[in-house]
Amino acid sequence: MKKTTLTILAVALATSFAISQSVEEGIKFLYNERVNSAKQTLEKVVASKPKDAYSIYWLGQAYLADKDLAGAKTLFQKALADGVNDPWIWVGSGHVELLENGDINSAKQKFEQAITATKGKKGIENADILNAIGRANADGSSTQGDPAYGIEKLKRAQEINKTNPDISIQLGICYLKQGTDKGGEAVEAFRDAFTRNPQYAEAYYRTGRIYQSQNNLEFMNEWFGKAIVADPSYAPVYLAYFNYYKDRDINAAKEYLDKYVANADKDCQLDYFVADYLYRAGKNQESIAKAKEMENGACKDYIRIDIIYAYNYNKMGDSLTAKTYMDKFFAANPPADKIESSDYVLYGKILSKFPGSEKAADEVLTKAIAIDTVMAHKIDYMNQIAAMYSKAKMYNEQLAVAVKLFSMKPKPSGRDYYDITKASIDAKNYVLADSLSRLYMAAYPDLPQGYTFSVTANKMLDVDTTKGLAVEPVNNYISFLKKDIEKNRKTIYNSYYYLLVYYAQYAKDLQKGVDICDSMIALYPDVASEENKFPNDTKVQLQKALLKKTGTGSNSSDNSPTKSNGKLN
Repeated sequence: MKKTTLTILAVALATSFAISQSVEEGIKFLYNERVNSAKQTLEKVVASKPKDAYSIYWLGQAYLADKDLAGAKTLFQKALADGVNDPWIWVGSGHVELLENGDINSAKQKFEQAITATKGKKGIENADILNAIGRANADGSSTQGDPAYGIEKLKRAQEINKTNPDISIQLGICYLKQGTDKGGEAVEAFRDAFTRNPQYAEAYYRTGRIYQSQNNLEFMNEWFGKAIVADPSYAPVYLAYFNYYKDRDINAAKEYLDKYVANADKDCQLDYFVADYLYRAGKNQESIAKAKEMENGACKDYIRIDIIYAYNYNKMGDSLTAKTYMDKFFAANPPADKIESSDYVLYGKILSKFPGSEKAADEVLTKAIAIDTVMAHKIDYMNQIAAMYSKAKMYNEQLAVAVKLFSMKPKPSGRDYYDITKASIDAKNYVLADSLSRLYMAAYPDLPQGYTFSVTANKMLDVDTTKGLAVEPVNNYISFLKKDIEKNRKTIYNSYYYLLVYYAQYAKDLQKGVDICDSMIALYPDVASEENKFPNDTKVQLQKALLKKTGTGSNSSDNSPTKSNGKLN
């Protein structure tokens, strides 16, 4: 009897150990982003032990990693219906609730209930439960979950468990969800992760991703390289390199894609990446053939096949077919987490090729701006919108975009000032252009464009020259041009001509006109030149008119010279 009892106990322990091993194997697959392998492994575990809450929780995480929110929700609901009323199921259900944009307070209630239920005899929380709660709040977009709440729980988990690197990984992700200004805290969290486990490649990889978002290639390579050294089988780093190089160096992209293929699951996503590479390598027909192969096989329901078709047909100059595929993709109402910012960018570019679709293209590109986390990308998309409106001569719309772009720059460059002031001129908003040109000159006094824009804006605000609004801007421009008289002689001369017309004909300041003639003569002292003859002749006329005006017995009501055929008479 005793021997039988020991045998049963041994079998139970062995079974428990095997299940534990399988769960850990599934978690390892998730860590490597081998989602299909994780799902297959964990589904077997749950099938063999359907009421093991920990296994069910991790299977739910695999479904969430596969963007199968409905599947995860059904899994947790079934567990509760089957009587698995366990803290792990409560946390999983709260995680789903956050991703559904449900009642965040309801989710937090589940989290707090799980914390209370798993406290030890001394009232110490369960670090694994705290980490799961942190993971739930780290997941999803910046508008989902409560990263501050997640940070609070994860910091407590760090205090309790000094060795688990995933706690610090989730902490870093929560910091990043709070905004790019939290990048420093995120890096410190990831640093803590690889301090806990130097072979934990994800910690180095995520640090590299931060530098990648900052376009810091040197540091990106450093940390991605450390991830590869720590774990050469860690597939996500090779995919990140592929995505980085696919628009820069197709040979390097192919090298990293091959390494990704060697370490990733053989699934539809992998086929998609291969088709994507073929497109970027200029092998459009091969890429289309790969998409057709997917469409006619096990990947027929893979939603991104239409994206591959659209890329290729757009590249081959068939914008109409490309648009048809993009229309089809978005008409299917794909879940938000199935749409990449590049999808909106492609769609926007295609739409912009069809006159009258500018507003629709703007709307699509604006969606790309909303979901892309890299500021440089956001600015690039807005520049595309502005360029599209400029090409369509929709200048008011272009100006509206330019104003938004300008406000995003903490320290606008000379080019930024140029673009927004030019847009103001094109939109005929000359009052705004005048204000911007003055700011332009103050910020970049050594660049000529601020001065020219100021002159243009004020001339347009005073088209008949009667108000003299451009006098000050013209004088400012002349002062700038005099820094290099030899180079700018003709432009200075023409600028004096404007002043001459204003003072002689409208301001009736004949002496000022004489002085300007002297300045023009000084620029071209050669008496045989036309440039000298005109101001000399005009000066004589002005002096005669001035003498007549101030002389005794003058009855003239207007002795100023008149303009005829471009000359003053």
